[in-house]
Amino acid sequence: MKKIILVAAARPNFMKIGPVVRELKRYPDLFESIIVHTGQHYDKNMSHTFFEQLNIPLADINLGVGSGSHAWQTAEVMKRFEEVVLKERPDLVVVAGDVNSTMGCSIVAAKLHVPVAHIEAGLRSFDRRMPEEINRLVTDAVADILYTPSQDADRQLLKEGAVKEKIVFVGNVMIDTLENQLKEVKVARFYKDIGLVKGNYVLLTLHRPSNVDIEKVFSGIWGVIDKISQDTKVIFPIHPRTRKKVSEFGFRYKSFSNSIEEGVINLLDPLGYNEMLSLTMNAGMVLTDSGGLQEETSYLDVPCITIRDNTERPVTVTNGTNYLAGTDPENIYRAYKNIINGNNKRKQELKYWDGKAAHRIVEHLKQFLFI
Repeated sequence: MKKIILVAAARPNFMKIGPVVRELKRYPDLFESIIVHTGQHYDKNMSHTFFEQLNIPLADINLGVGSGSHAWQTAEVMKRFEEVVLKERPDLVVVAGDVNSTMGCSIVAAKLHVPVAHIEAGLRSFDRRMPEEINRLVTDAVADILYTPSQDADRQLLKEGAVKEKIVFVGNVMIDTLENQLKEVKVARFYKDIGLVKGNYVLLTLHRPSNVDIEKVFSGIWGVIDKISQDTKVIFPIHPRTRKKVSEFGFRYKSFSNSIEEGVINLLDPLGYNEMLSLTMNAGMVLTDSGGLQEETSYLDVPCITIRDNTERPVTVTNGTNYLAGTDPENIYRAYKNIINGNNKRKQELKYWDGKAAHRIVEHLKQFLFI
């Protein structure tokens, strides 16, 4: 019996560890899995709801870290996670994605000589101003297993000098979660419940500090989205941090009550995974700075405009439906008009984005831990 700790911290982590937990539980004689929630996201709609909807058992251990500066949060995660590792003495620690907890828990495990597996390894934006990029680089440097979602990630790791034997191309585990929830989401039809028509609205998400913390940048983005809202309904499930900035900067908006209105940006509180997936798959297009939504829209064949100058998921641009528009309002509006006029991309082959990534991960773990 091998003991595995799986670390969850923020919304995207839950989508990535959920399928792996379910797959591990198929082998109760081989694996004992322990879910550690660091508490990096602590709002109910930002975390606990995901465990409920994705049918993941509640975390066995909650570190309750909460928010803070990058240095404070990472340090607090490391202090609290070290106690867990010393007590549980796991055979493996699994981390996912690129948040502070991903890096912090990886460093703790590595220094205690516990093997680390990184789900979603090898992704790079090549922009070290992004805290997530530092987290990716450090995590991949200390990890013993590098589970990659796409073949460009394999090539990047090899360029950086990673040992070939550590790199395991398993595909995109987020698609496992999407596929698992798809039937339930289609039946529920959340988008209809709030008065939307399939294909006739724009879904917006924004949360990156580089976009929302600087008034000049955010004002330009908000202005062009407001312009888009004059032609197409805009719905914005909003991160609590972003909502504070919207109020602080005095932007025009409407808080959702009974239905989505035209001519204004409609703000919704954070949603559960199923509700968000319903909005994504039925949108006319998605405008976002989220990495996960770039992947989901490409898989679902929904046009996506990424409000960033770079992406750590270039396969969504080359083989998916994603357009990199940057933060220039004119470029964003031009991309919007191109899609409205029917000049949108169609997805091409996305290898191993097939709902079986978690199966490939666990098959590899059988070999890694038992042979």
